[in-house]
Amino acid sequence: MFQKITLLALVLTFLSCQKKETVEKDKIKKADWLIGKWENTSPDGVLTENWEKVNDSTFSAASYFIKEADTIHFESIVLAQKGEALTYIATVKGQNEGKPVSFPSTSETENKLVFENLKHDYPQKITYIKGANNTLTAEISGNLNGKQTTEKFIMTKK
Repeated sequence: MFQKITLLALVLTFLSCQKKETVEKDKIKKADWLIGKWENTSPDGVLTENWEKVNDSTFSAASYFIKEADTIHFESIVLAQKGEALTYIATVKGQNEGKPVSFPSTSETENKLVFENLKHDYPQKITYIKGANNTLTAEISGNLNGKQTTEKFIMTKK
């Protein structure tokens, strides 16, 4: 009887570990739709985000805004899953002394990712929404100079 209980405990332990690993990797898998080159062209210039899969737990992106021949904004992004935590890490050229800022995930679905860092000056919230017809909406929001502000960028996959 003792051997059966011991064997059952070992099997249950093994199965629970397997399930946890699957759940952990599922969060980054929900972001697979980010992979690719996204672009928004407006009279102000061209916004581009180019997402690549680094490995099973990490994606990286370069985000830049070009007006005529000038790069107005450049940002390096890492989307990383460590354990059960999915985190958006942004390093913006010319801001925060070149140090990365982390935005932990607060929600992940098949079509929407939400990241928040309430201690950051602006934005405090970053949202990506998968739209129809190969579109992606990137939204940044939060308190900017005492005023609630939201900026949306609708991009098309190239």
